[in-house]
Amino acid sequence: MIRLEGIDRIFQVGDQQVHALSQVDLEVGTGEYISIMGPSGSGKSTLLNLLGLLDRPTSGRYFLNDQDVSGLDDARQAYTRRRYIGFVFQFFHLVPRLTAAGNVELPLILDGVAPAERHERVKTSLAEVGLADRAHHRPDQLSGGQRQRVAIARATIMRPQLLLADEPTGNLDQASGADVLKVLEALSDQGIALMVVTHDANIGARAHRAIRMVDGRIVSDRAQ
Repeated sequence: MIRLEGIDRIFQVGDQQVHALSQVDLEVGTGEYISIMGPSGSGKSTLLNLLGLLDRPTSGRYFLNDQDVSGLDDARQAYTRRRYIGFVFQFFHLVPRLTAAGNVELPLILDGVAPAERHERVKTSLAEVGLADRAHHRPDQLSGGQRQRVAIARATIMRPQLLLADEPTGNLDQASGADVLKVLEALSDQGIALMVVTHDANIGARAHRAIRMVDGRIVSDRAQ
């Protein structure tokens, strides 16, 4: 499903070049559950941003479903991202003035889905993450774990092939974090490829495959 070939990402910081990613080769199959670990500054989040088409490589090629997406224009990248990729972030990034249902509905509105279908899909999606009874609550009326589950529902409402989670439990207590992981892993069991960036070795150990990065390079990639 995903293939990276010789990916470099170089940032210009003042008069210095920073190699955030260096000659990264990677293949990800349908439904894989992968953890990405490494010290701060090792390139984990840069890799996720590139996989999510939020950034472009300086060099190298990124294939998604056998299509080279690294050179797509902004409009085509946005379409591909909306259709095939979901994101879950540490700090939720929900729209404060919208209800849980309103936040989950946003991708469907952007995709032009009819109101009646939007309503049914949002209802189903919130039920799948255990929040059917919180549909009309705003983010400030929800716990951290509930907000993250709303974010997961929004990220998966378009039924993406790839779900990228950047420290998804980093802002949660242990019990809420465990609940969020169960939701993410259930999605992986349904065939969505799940890639989780984490500093927590216990979370990393739950994945079926573990990637470790150091200084912008993949230094190990093993099944577990």
